[in-house]
Amino acid sequence: MNFQPVVPLSGYAGWKFLERTMDTQRAAFNESAPVQRATDSFRERIGNITNAQQLVDDRALLSVALGAFGLDEDLDNSFFMRKILDSDPDDPEALANRLSDSRYGDFAKAFGFGGDGLPRTQFEFFADEIVDRYEARQFERAVGEADNSMRLALNFEPALGDIVAANGSADARWFAVMGNPPLRKLFETALGFPSGFGSIDIDRQLEQFKSRSEATFGTNDLEALLADDNSEKVIRLFMVRSETQQSTSLGGASVALSLLQQAPGQLF
Repeated sequence: MNFQPVVPLSGYAGWKFLERTMDTQRAAFNESAPVQRATDSFRERIGNITNAQQLVDDRALLSVALGAFGLDEDLDNSFFMRKILDSDPDDPEALANRLSDSRYGDFAKAFGFGGDGLPRTQFEFFADEIVDRYEARQFERAVGEADNSMRLALNFEPALGDIVAANGSADARWFAVMGNPPLRKLFETALGFPSGFGSIDIDRQLEQFKSRSEATFGTNDLEALLADDNSEKVIRLFMVRSETQQSTSLGGASVALSLLQQAPGQLF
């Protein structure tokens, strides 16, 4: 991308700077030549796509489609992505809905190739819907090149909003969060879970996410966490704890480097 977001500070202070300058930076990013080329081409040609095979055969369109859902790394997995796109979004046993990563189910549902009705690519509003998501996710990705914690923070509200909209029950929403790697990372950090937390029993994880969210934020209702005040609490705690983790890691690395730089006889 030609335009690189400006992130002069790390941690919560950096996040507040990014918030204050977001509209200006997003506008400049969206108007950059590579983004404009990709989105203009998508708007122009996506209406001609009526099935999954056509989409995966068109690398430029597929790049925008995947980028809109944070699935950029799957660009070369065309066979797998066709299977995802051919999944019936209303069938809980369909491949896209059985994967732990909830982004695949969102992707299949957005295009609607696997359902009984008209593919959503044929709707007039569809191109703008995907382009809006693409621009947001790609801006996050560009920010992440400077600070990945800020990328995760930017992703918080739109990703959680998708999950709340797609899942009715409280437990289903939490399971979807647990299956969404960026959101899971943010919640694990904000709630102070250790690195091995994901290896315990899945039902125990659910219990811990809900109980610690209640204790930390005063609620375990994910929809309530999207409210402005609660969302700010989540992001603030995530950014503070993320910066602390990074500082601790860098401090440990400095000690190790110092020891390695000593003469062998000085180590003992």
